[in-house]
Amino acid sequence: MAVFGKGTVKRSSPSYFMAIVGVSVVLFLLGVMGWIVINANKLGEYFKENIEVRIYVRENVSARDSAALVQYISSRPYTKTYEYVTKDLAKKKYLADGNKDWGAVLDKNPLPASVNFKIRSQYASPDSLVRIQQDLAQNIAVSDVQYNQSLVSNLNNFIRKISLILLVVAVVISVLVIILIDNTIRLAMFSNRFLIKTMQMVGATRWFIAKPMDVRALVNGALSGIVAIAGIVSVILISEKWLPEIKALRDYGLLGSLFLGIILLGIGISFFSTHRSVIKYLKMKLDDLY
Repeated sequence: MAVFGKGTVKRSSPSYFMAIVGVSVVLFLLGVMGWIVINANKLGEYFKENIEVRIYVRENVSARDSAALVQYISSRPYTKTYEYVTKDLAKKKYLADGNKDWGAVLDKNPLPASVNFKIRSQYASPDSLVRIQQDLAQNIAVSDVQYNQSLVSNLNNFIRKISLILLVVAVVISVLVIILIDNTIRLAMFSNRFLIKTMQMVGATRWFIAKPMDVRALVNGALSGIVAIAGIVSVILISEKWLPEIKALRDYGLLGSLFLGIILLGIGISFFSTHRSVIKYLKMKLDDLY
């Protein structure tokens, strides 16, 4: 009996190894998908926060009113960055864009002063911008409030469609990951079915039989998650080496949450599948194991 148990343990070792490899590959694919979703969201936020609103200041407005306007804009929760553009600075920018100087025709600078600011991503929607425009237009120092309405509408529609597609793909992949990990663990435990039944036949309790295998499942799940994370980090570093621009999208907080989720998922599913398989084989008759 002891020889049979020893041989069974030896034969089960490759199954545990293959289970770790299989779970690692599946978690790796899920992690890469999660990284793509994170980058897509960060890229959407980047585009939203580059929407610029221009507030043109009325002619002959006092310095006090202009300063009050700038202070008001800077204190608003929707303001990410702002810049006060004087009439002279507006002329410099106009000429820097390749436009001709009007000095031979006009004696006075026709360009108004303005306050240009970029909004935070959560306010980059048509409804929010309309409310912002209406609020600012009431200020006595403001002559006009402008922003690219078509850009905002098209950007939000595009981001909404991409987010929906990524959400559907992420849900499908998550379901497949759970199913694949469960099947991988069940196949690994299938090779241990005779060992489980033998221990039961010599008087071992369910807890005594399940405990070491459950602990092994926790360790294997954690190892699988760590291996998957190592692969994901490699993909991230290689991608950032090829495309240095995407390095600006890196969010350590979200990546940390993703890595923690991968480890917890690997541990949770490995433990659940292993424990369920052990109980299943304990309830089966010996003849049904063949």
